[in-house]
Amino acid sequence: MAEPTPRRNEPRLRPAPLLFEPAEAAGDPEHFFDLESIEDPRALLTRATELTQAFRAAADRAMEFQAIAAAQLADPRRFDRLTAADIADRAEWTEDYAKKMVEFGRDLLRGEQEGRTPADPL
Repeated sequence: MAEPTPRRNEPRLRPAPLLFEPAEAAGDPEHFFDLESIEDPRALLTRATELTQAFRAAADRAMEFQAIAAAQLADPRRFDRLTAADIADRAEWTEDYAKKMVEFGRDLLRGEQEGRTPADPL
């Protein structure tokens, strides 16, 4: 798994809307957000790029929430705090990666306390 790399000077990408896929379409392995029906290569490239950016933005955002949760679970003020090894086991990470995610999460939480929201560029 890649390590978190906060991007302090890069603006966040705004994801393209991910259209809901009906159950029957999601069950078809050839169907993917209706891309297979786009015949114009320019339009296909545009929509596929939008989806790629949306998935990257969603993955980055989810990772930030993982880091925040890890930091909260490792908080020494919690009577039920978890060790880095416990967090690693739950998240299927290495212990070293869990430690880095805890620190990243603490940085994000400090940013919230300073008035930034996790959605603000770091």
